[in-house]
Amino acid sequence: MSASLTEATASLTPPPVAPGAATVLLDAYRPATDRFLATPRHTLLGHGTAVEVPHDTRPLTERVREALEARRCAGDPAPVVVGSLPFTPDAPPALAVPESVRWAPPLREDPPAVLPAPGTGGRTGWQVKEVPAPEEYGAAVAAAVRRMRAGEFDKVVLARTLELTAPHEPDLTAMLGRLARRDPAGYTFAVPSGPGRTLIGASPELLVARHGGRLTANPLAGSAPRSADLAEDVRRAAALLESAKDLHEHAVVVDAVREALAPFCPRLEVPGRPTLVRTAAMWHLSTTVTGELADPDATALDLALALHPTPAVCGTPTDVARAVIAESEPFDRGPYTGMVGWQDADGDGEWVVTIRCAEAEGRALRLFAGAGVVAASSPEAETAETGAKFRTFLDAVGAAL
Repeated sequence: MSASLTEATASLTPPPVAPGAATVLLDAYRPATDRFLATPRHTLLGHGTAVEVPHDTRPLTERVREALEARRCAGDPAPVVVGSLPFTPDAPPALAVPESVRWAPPLREDPPAVLPAPGTGGRTGWQVKEVPAPEEYGAAVAAAVRRMRAGEFDKVVLARTLELTAPHEPDLTAMLGRLARRDPAGYTFAVPSGPGRTLIGASPELLVARHGGRLTANPLAGSAPRSADLAEDVRRAAALLESAKDLHEHAVVVDAVREALAPFCPRLEVPGRPTLVRTAAMWHLSTTVTGELADPDATALDLALALHPTPAVCGTPTDVARAVIAESEPFDRGPYTGMVGWQDADGDGEWVVTIRCAEAEGRALRLFAGAGVVAASSPEAETAETGAKFRTFLDAVGAAL
């Protein structure tokens, strides 16, 4: 090849994109020692554990406040608590104040983060077990629908799991990178969830955020799977916006969020109709609720605990839905449909609904997905919805259902 042709070819090759600050934190994540959280506002990487939030009978907000104050007294001028809370309120939290925290702008503003996600690295050989089996899950949905039509309750969210086992321990750093690049505008996280366990995922749903005196909540309820065909994808989105079943399911959740947050705000801004939010795998009905706090001492965690669990992850009435979940699901949800996030010593923070996630332990991954069941639900549709929601994680690990 001539020198002039070589030079011409080189001039047509785009220069490599330098990683931004958010991508640097994403690539620097290491399991076991680190806590990573990317939101549309920030990217956070916490290293080490300075103070763990204990599990005892005191209110959780008090324990979190004491952990942050202890760290500040030890010389940290801006301590932050990071981690997850389980679905069951009285189960142990997985919250800690890291030894050090690095912040960066959101991933969606980082050019490398919006490039196509790298492949799965050729890792194959996953063994997949469905718990419960699809027909058993469908039977549980049908039983719940019969009870709702008889007037026992209004809604329940029923989940199922995939238990994946690999020949070798999965590369969680690479997995996190693929999840983040698949939906860089969402909420991507990887935090310790117990001894030897890591909670990792990419949730589309903000439970609540507090910044200064203003709160924001973004309930999602009512979903439809995406399609690779553009025309079909648009048709599904339009149908979701007109679906009486999904609009009812969404309204139940928004009403519950409004009721839970009303004591904290003299006035809440709640749009009259939902809009659409998309992820790589799903369309969701979405409503953004905002308001000014009446009590400046109300923290992000106070707000999150007042909301949890919303009908979007549990059902309504809450106590009845919890009982139906316990009767119907042959597993412990653990951190699934709990919350994951951060809070600083001033009470600002962001808490995300823990969905589109898995818990990793050794060579095993347990994936979770659920669907909101109402009186108009069908077992086939809800089983298909959970299968579509599994796609986020299955694509990240290179497994198939």
